[in-house]
Amino acid sequence: MTGGKQYRVQVGDSLRVEKLAAEAGEPITLDKVLMVGAGENVAVGTPYLEGGEVSAKINSHGRGKKIRITKFKRRKNYRRTQGHRQAFTELEITAINAAGFSEILPADLSSGEESEPAFDAAGDLDTGSEET
Repeated sequence: MTGGKQYRVQVGDSLRVEKLAAEAGEPITLDKVLMVGAGENVAVGTPYLEGGEVSAKINSHGRGKKIRITKFKRRKNYRRTQGHRQAFTELEITAINAAGFSEILPADLSSGEESEPAFDAAGDLDTGSEET
């Protein structure tokens, strides 16, 4: 959790958060973790998880698209236009750690190879469950 917002992340994810006061390329640790899960093993904090932390690397800083704000009063020839560009920091998640969990990696990153979806002989997606 950063900037008052919650994010669901995995190792390797890249996301934009509210601007953080750190230089690009620096590592950063986010310690306000609400929930950690790996398969059936899930831990939920009250409100934060003890010993939970997300490590990330700051990729860049930037500003979002311009938003135009216009206000006017009818019949009075009163019009004001203002623009706003929100500053952001782009992060890349490098590690997720929590007490009782080994370092959590998604399945495709831990094996080092991407998994292909399985198709049966008819060309349909094989989900592993048989329909009756």
